[in-house]
Amino acid sequence: MLYSIAFFLVLLFLGMPVAFAIATSGFSFFLMRPEIPWTILVQKSLSTTQSFTMLAIPLFIFAGNLMNNTGVTARLVKLSNVLTGHMWGSIGQVSVVLSTLMGGVSGSAVADAAMECRILGPEMTKRGYAPGWAAAINCLTGLIVATIPPSMGLILYGTIGEVSIGRLFVAGIMPGIVMCILMMVATSWSAHHYGYVPDHAHPYPLKTIVKACIDSIWALMFPILLIVLIRFGVMTPSESGAFAVFYALFVGVFIYKEMNMEKFRKCVVDSVKDLSVITMILAFSGIFSYGVVFDQLPRTLTNALIAMTDSKYALLFLLILMLTVFGMFMETTVITLIVTPILVPVITRYGIDPVHFGIIMMTIVTMGCSTPPVGVALYTCSDIMHCKVEETTKYAIPLFIAIAATVLVMVFFPDAVLFLPNLVYGTSM
Repeated sequence: MLYSIAFFLVLLFLGMPVAFAIATSGFSFFLMRPEIPWTILVQKSLSTTQSFTMLAIPLFIFAGNLMNNTGVTARLVKLSNVLTGHMWGSIGQVSVVLSTLMGGVSGSAVADAAMECRILGPEMTKRGYAPGWAAAINCLTGLIVATIPPSMGLILYGTIGEVSIGRLFVAGIMPGIVMCILMMVATSWSAHHYGYVPDHAHPYPLKTIVKACIDSIWALMFPILLIVLIRFGVMTPSESGAFAVFYALFVGVFIYKEMNMEKFRKCVVDSVKDLSVITMILAFSGIFSYGVVFDQLPRTLTNALIAMTDSKYALLFLLILMLTVFGMFMETTVITLIVTPILVPVITRYGIDPVHFGIIMMTIVTMGCSTPPVGVALYTCSDIMHCKVEETTKYAIPLFIAIAATVLVMVFFPDAVLFLPNLVYGTSM
């Protein structure tokens, strides 16, 4: 299997699309193992996409597109501006708060970053903010949605690693809030450094804030309803995806009355485009994952790490370093599908809660969307803002520091991650 992994990395380096790189390298494993029936290759491709839990992914993507076209996002922008207009780099702060609020709506860091660049980017440059600064803020703040439920990455991790998705959803709330606060601090420092002054000297009065919250109440209720309904057994995570679609349609048609057939058609088309790539990657990753298990790669890696260190903190930092490097070259979905079945047995043996590790892992690998050389969100935001990737990366340094600080908090204070899921579900280890 190591030869297939090396082959996969070479294909990525040569520029082959990720889905085909996974398929080709997985196919090469079967060529080197003639004793394995070829029917397994087809079975694994199909079975990966037919998981009942995996249904949550297309449903949440569709729900996110519906909410972006029904006035939910516009109201969240207004609420964010009311809350942060008095801070340094006010529109940059709007991006941070909006990402935190949008976590329960989009669930995708790349989609969130692109959406915010299109909505907030032109206004930022109009006010004299550097295009690279605007791209960096909108790109990096999108990382917050990696933890705020319902995160697509957490659904994938929970499904493949056989970890409670409900616990993962609840566990992501506190780290998401911590990341929001630290990114607001980083944005404020950066804005102060470049002279991006607040919109107004004083916060809005409480009456205005309350009114903005009421206008956005349907969006704010969404993640809360999901967690409550899953926790009390009313629906499974997959069924909650169907509920999300119904909720988005209900709000768009009957509450905000902004959904029409043209917008609905656009949502369907955009969702199909998003899902076509994801489904191909999911299908071909089944072949790849089979090779990982067949060659007992998790056991080999576990023995190697045990020989290297017996400290769980040293192990965590080694894994964080490894995942950071992976994130610089591979897509988040691919990393999650490939390394989750390898790493969950390893961290469990070291006494690390898989829920705790899942939040750390998804934060790190999602950060890869925003890092060179192949960060999808980084290139997307730079392209939207018409600036060089190097310029965006330079302005993003304070935000990378905020992300690193968030990860350190999660590593050394695991109760910050596990307190809420233990409170809601009880202790698991």
